[in-house]
Amino acid sequence: MQARKPSVSGVLPYALYTAAQVRALDRCAIERHGIPAAELMCRAGRGAWRHLRERWPDARRVLVLSGAGNNGGDGYVVAAEALKSGCAVRLLTLGDHERLSPESAAAAEEFAAAGGRAAPYRSLPGDVDLIVDGLFGTGLSRPVEGRYAEAIDAVNACRAPVLALDIPSGLDADTGRVHGHGVRADLTMSFIGLKRGLFTGRGPAFTGEVRFDGLDVPPAIYATEVLSARRIDWRKERELLPPRPADAHKGMAGHVLVVGGAPGMSGAPRIAGEAALRSGAGLVTVATHPEHAALLNLTRPELMVAAVPGVVALEAAAARATVVAIGPGLGQGDWGSALFQAALALGRPMVVDADALNLLAASPRRADHWVLTPHPGEAARLLGCAIADVERDRFAAAAEIQRRYGGAVVLKGVGTIVAGPGQRPPAVCSDGNPAMAGAGMGDALTGIIAALLAQGALGGQGAGLDLDQAASAGVCLHAAAGDLAAAGADRGLLAGDLAAMLPRLFGQAPA
Repeated sequence: MQARKPSVSGVLPYALYTAAQVRALDRCAIERHGIPAAELMCRAGRGAWRHLRERWPDARRVLVLSGAGNNGGDGYVVAAEALKSGCAVRLLTLGDHERLSPESAAAAEEFAAAGGRAAPYRSLPGDVDLIVDGLFGTGLSRPVEGRYAEAIDAVNACRAPVLALDIPSGLDADTGRVHGHGVRADLTMSFIGLKRGLFTGRGPAFTGEVRFDGLDVPPAIYATEVLSARRIDWRKERELLPPRPADAHKGMAGHVLVVGGAPGMSGAPRIAGEAALRSGAGLVTVATHPEHAALLNLTRPELMVAAVPGVVALEAAAARATVVAIGPGLGQGDWGSALFQAALALGRPMVVDADALNLLAASPRRADHWVLTPHPGEAARLLGCAIADVERDRFAAAAEIQRRYGGAVVLKGVGTIVAGPGQRPPAVCSDGNPAMAGAGMGDALTGIIAALLAQGALGGQGAGLDLDQAASAGVCLHAAAGDLAAAGADRGLLAGDLAAMLPRLFGQAPA
């Protein structure tokens, strides 16, 4: 489900912006608060240099690649700071540096005054300890071609680590797509406002560790822009879940009904059921095909199992259910289709996943009481488009699914996106890791979200979680459990390993 993610350094802001919004914040700092643009550029370059020295204290041979925009101006400042610190610095330029902005031109002059020399890019030297990427800023919206593409490919082929200024060159700041060629950075310094494309799509594979520098702009500037998206993680989302009262009992924690498991696919609802139990559901019943119902809970006797040959048996099994989770291993045959239609008629809050999503795509309808959890392939079927169209702009895809189908939408993948039914901006999860790219992880997420929905208000404390909150908290709990279980590994993680970590996360105070 997940691939390489950004390593979050310290506590990053939760507010995410588009490139246009960050430019507006920048203008506000300059025009309303009187901070010269050149001063902001100097703050950015000097801040990047401080983080560079912290991350790579032994680097002595520094190569700066500078484009013709303000991102290149930041590169000139970094290069000047490196020279002042006694480093051997080479600065190679791409683009028309005869037409630099006044701020970038001033930075170039300061670099020259420090003894630096700029030269046009011809090829990448091999004897460097560190590369600073200042080629493109956040405004890139076209394919990377020609010398720029050659330079980026050379950077990626080089063994030296890379610091990207504001965003890795070639990465789209708004969507996380890559415009043909993109720098794979080891550290990305983001300035003024975090860009939403850093955390979803292909962004996390290109950013490396993400750090943030607000450049000491007045906090008041942020009131001028409505968030484009929210970064979410377990550290924050666990605040939605109040502690259980001392007199809690299972009847106060909800009853999840997991519907799925056609012949040959009994494992999927079993995983979802265990994840629901370990996420705090008081009771979990798995409604599954009679062929394997007697065997399904042999290794997890805490699960209740109902053999469901058809609609009547499902209705009986659902009599006490608080929430229905449907789809894991459901299949799209007659049995699965009949149960899907019957589950919709129950009118209970639902989590809809896997084959239930494919059945929904075949017979679209809209509802306000469900959480839909598609991966990109299922999202493409729901939208009637190609997977590439979904991945081109995951924010737009999630929003469109929510518009058409209602409820809350969890678009799974790298930087899972949650689009809710209210007015809140979409959320992007920054937890998770590559080891979660395996079978059963989506089934576990289904059980987790269903359990959070089912628990509602424990002992009358609070009002319970709405669809959007349960989806957001569930996504982050799932990702954080994956991080805990993987322990730094990038493969070999099983969904059962993740489920076993869930109770530990409820007991942890925020870091």
